[in-house]
Amino acid sequence: MTKDAQNFSSSFLKQIDIHSLLPQQEPFVMIGSLVYFDERRTITETTIKEDIIFVDDGMFSASGLIENIAQTCAARIGFVNKYILKKGIQIGFIGAIRNLELFRLPNVGETITTTMDVVEEVFGMTLAQARVSCGEETLVSTDIKIALKEG
Repeated sequence: MTKDAQNFSSSFLKQIDIHSLLPQQEPFVMIGSLVYFDERRTITETTIKEDIIFVDDGMFSASGLIENIAQTCAARIGFVNKYILKKGIQIGFIGAIRNLELFRLPNVGETITTTMDVVEEVFGMTLAQARVSCGEETLVSTDIKIALKEG
C-alpha cells in the first residue's frame, strides 16, 4: 500500500456506499459505514436494526458480531482494491478466530464501532486484532485471520 492510503478524510469515507466494498449483499450486510481507514487500522460503525438477520429477541447475536468483524475486514480489502489498487472486489474467508472474548451482546438501536488493526499481511492472508465497542464499552475482542480467494 502507498502513503496515499492515509489521505482519505472521514467525510469521504462516510459517503461511500458500503455495498460497493463488500462481496456480501442484502440481507447479509452486517456493517453500516466506513468511518476510518489507514494502512493498519479500519473502523466501521453500525446501528443495530431489528431486520438484521442475526438479531434475535432484540439483540445482535454473537454470530452477527463475528460476521460484523469479518465484514469490517472485507470493507478494508474492498476499499484498498477499489480506491488504491483500482481493481475489483475479492472474496475472503474466515481462516481462524482466536482469543474470542464476548462481554455483552448489543441491543437493537445501539450503534457499535468495530476496529480492526492489521497485525500482518502475507500471501493473501491477513491477521488482525479486532474490537467491537458500544461507546466506551468493549463488547467483543478477538484475533481473526482472513484468507483471500485469488482471481
